[in-house]
Parts: sequence; C-alpha cells; structure tokens
Amino acid sequence: MADEMFETEIVTLIDDETGKEIEFEVIATLEIKGQIYYALLPIDDNENEEYVILKLEKDENGEDVLSTIDDDEEFDLVADAFDDAVFSEVDYDAE
Repeated sequence: MADEMFETEIVTLIDDETGKEIEFEVIATLEIKGQIYYALLPIDDNENEEYVILKLEKDENGEDVLSTIDDDEEFDLVADAFDDAVFSEVDYDAE
C-alpha cells in the first residue's frame, strides 16, 4: 500500500516534427477554468530539469490528446498556477 504513494504516471508522446516517441513523467495536473493541464518532466533528458506544460483536449475522433498552449497569456496563467499551487510547496532544502 505504501508503494502506491510513490507510483509515477508515465505518458509517451510523439514529437510532431521528428516522429520520435518521448516518455514523460506526470508531475502534476491542474484544472483551470474547466480546462485540464499537465506538468510533465522528460524522463530521458537529464540535462534539462524544466517541465513541460500541455493541455488536455479532444481530437477529431473524440480521443484525449495533450497539446501545446499556443496563447501566451493562457500559458503564463497556467505556468503561474503550477508554480503557486504545486511547486511552491516543495522544500528543496529538507533533509
């Protein structure tokens, strides 16, 4: 039962430009104004510690897809919300 607390969710996305599969760890989700957003950390990218923010949408077949946020104002709102709600609670100095 204790292992369930630390279970990570992994999603595999396909890069539209290269067609390459990339695995991400879901580090947080938030709902803002009825829209679901995901904060994802690339698993194999040890050089880059930055997370990616994507939003959950439906494709033409009604299937769930994660897509980039094209609107700068929307992106800033969501990034600030993740920083405030999720990442401000992390104490990196704790032993």
